Amino acid sequence: MSSLLTLPSTVSRLKLVPKALVAIPLSLNLIKSLEQKRIRPSNSPLLSFPPSLGLNSLTAHFSTSRSAVTPDPFHDNLVVLGIETSCDDTAAAIVKGNGEILSQVVSSQADLLAQYGGVAPKMAEEAHSQVIDQVVQEALDKASLTEKDLSAVAVTIGPGLSLCLRVGVQKARRVAGNFNLPIISVHHMEAHAIVARLMEKELQFPFLALLISGGHNLLVLAHDLGQYTQLGTTIDDAIGEAFDKTAKWLGLDLRKSGGPAVEQLAREGDAESVKFSIPMKQHKDCNFSYAGLKTQVRLAIASRNIDAKIPISCASSQDRSSRADIAASFQRVAVLHLEERCERAIEWALKIEPSIKHLVVSGGVASNQYVRARLDHVVNKYSLRLVCPPPNLCTDNGVMIAWTGIENFRAGRYDPPPPANDPEDFMYDLRPRWPLGEEYAEGRSEARSLRTARVHPSLTSIVQASLKQQ
Repeated sequence: MSSLLTLPSTVSRLKLVPKALVAIPLSLNLIKSLEQKRIRPSNSPLLSFPPSLGLNSLTAHFSTSRSAVTPDPFHDNLVVLGIETSCDDTAAAIVKGNGEILSQVVSSQADLLAQYGGVAPKMAEEAHSQVIDQVVQEALDKASLTEKDLSAVAVTIGPGLSLCLRVGVQKARRVAGNFNLPIISVHHMEAHAIVARLMEKELQFPFLALLISGGHNLLVLAHDLGQYTQLGTTIDDAIGEAFDKTAKWLGLDLRKSGGPAVEQLAREGDAESVKFSIPMKQHKDCNFSYAGLKTQVRLAIASRNIDAKIPISCASSQDRSSRADIAASFQRVAVLHLEERCERAIEWALKIEPSIKHLVVSGGVASNQYVRARLDHVVNKYSLRLVCPPPNLCTDNGVMIAWTGIENFRAGRYDPPPPANDPEDFMYDLRPRWPLGEEYAEGRSEARSLRTARVHPSLTSIVQASLKQQ
């Protein structure tokens, strides 16, 4: 990994108590402003936006020639503010186009998570609203910059919790509107994959990515920026959800979140002591399911008379040992499910893109060291390299949003500055259920039980539609 990109000392973590956009045309003043800030994407003209074009248009933002996506990304003086509020962390960061992280601030809702045993959307929204101004200002202060020094603002618009996404989008639009800055809409899951390119200069397209978190289990083949084939996804619960629920049922301290708590306790246990079944063994695809494993864990806990109301810190030695055995056995089988699916995905990916050399593993669960060790063993079988961002860039953060914004900006994918003040009845473009890629035909699961809520067209389909209009 590049020593240039070691995280600076400006990273901080705060504790918490608890109608489509109508794009405006680029004016002559805006074009001059962009040129003065040297933020024109390489090999891509400044975009023009007719007054009638809206944010929900599939092709409103994109000028996507291949040459605009693939040049060396570490070469310009862009300075981008990234804002992330898709779930329970309020995050902001400032990143330069040369890869330097100027600041990173994350405000945690750990106390709320412990109080409610998970994310409560309305409470999370209120917590975001309380600290978003402070978080953004602290990111600017730590970078020794003001809004006038920024080249653009990048913000997550989905997927995520609508109430939470709205807080970040509103703040990003205020900053961009008041300081005449372009705004870049970012796909949260693409950001988890693309941040690996910030930390590993040798990571070029195409590559395979496993994105694992509390809300997502996704195996995608990244052909290029904005162009992905979905090889597998979860049909019910994600692995992070299973870790969180297991931690709750075992009476662990949720203030450090469920995943790290289970991982720590599992080191004390016997991973072979509880015979959990590996999910979906009969389905020869790359999809995931953790709902059944969660049920197995609950039954194991009940059979051992473990009382989650008694915190692990107060458990007897025998009780603690039983909890540790369950944690270790759960973790082993949960990760075996990942391993099996990743092996099949690698084989599929090599048939589609024989030149792939890397498996990127990112998202909150990717900070688990046991997960990393087991997946490193998998990639070695296929002579691939495992690329994992550092743990503090695996969990939700502003750096990944800023860097993905930089890459998209260079590809010509951004909006002109919004108005300084949005009307009260303004309809924000929020995409709580927004697929990243198009589904691989051979990868469709017979076990799939897709939710029926409205889904936005995938990021990949939007980019491909824009390319056809070039």
